[in-house]
Amino acid sequence: MGERPYSLAALAREIRARQSSTPTRLVAIDGCGGAGKSTLARALAAVCGGVPVVRVDDFLSWHDLDRWWDRLEREALRPVLTGGGARYRARDWAQDPLGEGLNGWVQIPPAELVIVEGISCSRRAITDKLTMALWVHAPRSERLRRGVARDGEERRPLWTEWMRAEDAFFADDGAPRRADYLVSGLPIIPHDPEREVVLLDEV
Repeated sequence: MGERPYSLAALAREIRARQSSTPTRLVAIDGCGGAGKSTLARALAAVCGGVPVVRVDDFLSWHDLDRWWDRLEREALRPVLTGGGARYRARDWAQDPLGEGLNGWVQIPPAELVIVEGISCSRRAITDKLTMALWVHAPRSERLRRGVARDGEERRPLWTEWMRAEDAFFADDGAPRRADYLVSGLPIIPHDPEREVVLLDEV
């Protein structure tokens, strides 16, 4: 699996140079749980001038990869794609660790470029609206290690169940195969994570 560094500034220029069928360019940073999507989203958003980021974690729940998608499209993606802003309630992970409750509001301002980051955000249903799709890959063992380190050992069974659901979803949806770039979430080669991304030849 070959790796090569790529400048985030060059990636930002490529995004802005691409043709878009919508007033706002939408970039998806997809991948399985624990792969490193949020880290990449923060770095790319900063390099792009502090553009807004829509977090899938504000919508999904532990036991579902589908029911929340309509709300994400309706309340966040469709409004920003038309060039407007969005306002939606976020999941209350602090008081409801399983991700079923809502608490607080998120405001996404109008912008020429918006990043959507999270599991399945480049799914087939949104493909034709994306300016670019990035897939972040990390080994299964590392993703599980990160998840348990973040959420606690008591969440290991939930992570194991979730990873099986991811496997089934992406085997059918094929998001990794449609990605414009495959990104390493556990790079081997030296790089500056605030200025560079490490691309993969395959996953």
